[in-house]
Amino acid sequence: MAVYRGRGSPPEIIERDDGFISASASPQRYFNKYPDWSKLEQRGVSFVRGRVLDIGCGAGRHGLYLQSRGFDVTGIDNSPACVKLAKLRGYKKVRLVAITEIQTFPADSFDTAIMMGNNFGLFGGYSRAQRLLRAMHRITSPTGRIIAETVNPYTTKERAHRRYHRLNRERGRMGGQLRLRVRHENIVGEWFDYLLVSQKELKSILSGTGWQIAKILADQGPGYTAILEKDG
Repeated sequence: MAVYRGRGSPPEIIERDDGFISASASPQRYFNKYPDWSKLEQRGVSFVRGRVLDIGCGAGRHGLYLQSRGFDVTGIDNSPACVKLAKLRGYKKVRLVAITEIQTFPADSFDTAIMMGNNFGLFGGYSRAQRLLRAMHRITSPTGRIIAETVNPYTTKERAHRRYHRLNRERGRMGGQLRLRVRHENIVGEWFDYLLVSQKELKSILSGTGWQIAKILADQGPGYTAILEKDG
């Protein structure tokens, strides 16, 4: 909200459950317009079609762009502040709904679900991802599509991250299943799981959910966008 009101804002502090702490880039990126997006983001939204569900819409940068292009877009977020902000910025259809509640939408409500800004991570873990992907199969049309950004965590050379991957596997979690909380100024968020996956892990998660990889968009670096379509 501080960025929206022109007061500037310090970076967010990301705390991991092994004690690792990092500062993210300025929250200004949540307000970037299309020309300032990465090439990967720009390529990703080119695959959008029909009615759109914007999962984890945040301040609304992706949904607002698609809305301006004439798409019927519904944004959802579990943060009341984000929902309020998106509405202030002109997002026409935005609701306070967590990703874990998407099964509440009627069948065949959307043609495309977007999970931009690495929002594949909102699946949190393997079993929850499979359950929610099945729900997304039901609420999307027969030609439904998911556009999901994520990061392969195993390309890192940082020892602290590699140790964390090993720790996760030792306790029965996926290597890239992060346990995080966010600090911003005097606000400390709740702990939550955030999932980063390799392409091999993605294929495993999709098994039995009714979804398959139609295309992978990649650039330099560990990030990639998966275009998912229904089996058969």
